[in-house]
Amino acid sequence: MDLYGHVNNVAYFKYIQAARVNFWEQVGIIKSYEQSKVGPILLSASCNFIKPLFYPGNIIISTTVEFLKNTSFGLRHRIFNEQKDLAADAQDVIVYFDFNKNEKVHIAGELRNRLATMAPAK
Repeated sequence: MDLYGHVNNVAYFKYIQAARVNFWEQVGIIKSYEQSKVGPILLSASCNFIKPLFYPGNIIISTTVEFLKNTSFGLRHRIFNEQKDLAADAQDVIVYFDFNKNEKVHIAGELRNRLATMAPAK
């Protein structure tokens, strides 16, 4: 908590990290990485703080695919407080990376299809 009794802004990024990893697990990225050492790397993360969160309390995080490119995709995380008010709006840019070759790679196959179904229509 901060000086004013709000949940500290660093905690928001911890919530976002948990949502990101949960999303990766749900779409099969973690399992795929464990087999191939090809997977996501976080390029950037940003957060706009809209309303304070208070302790104790509960939150809901909604994570969606914001965009899908050849080697990267974006995630949007919306954090809601107990009253279902939007408390924060965050964005991640994820690059797909081959850790064996130390280079970015195209997002292909089944993963591309799963992410595309979650991305907004063009």
